[in-house]
Amino acid sequence: MNDKAPDHDRNRRVENAVMAGVFVALTAAGIWLLTTMADVRKAQDCAAQGRRNCATIEIPERSPR
Repeated sequence: MNDKAPDHDRNRRVENAVMAGVFVALTAAGIWLLTTMADVRKAQDCAAQGRRNCATIEIPERSPR
């Protein structure tokens, strides 16, 4: 019975690591989805108000001289 305990513990650690990885991946995907939905909602609200310049404008940083 003592021979099986280290294998069981190792398997349990591997399973816990896999489950932690799945949890982290699902959490990251959920955060990405929520931020994307918020950006789409902002664009839709802007367009619903009749504005024409609803796209996000990215301004490049100036390099110091």
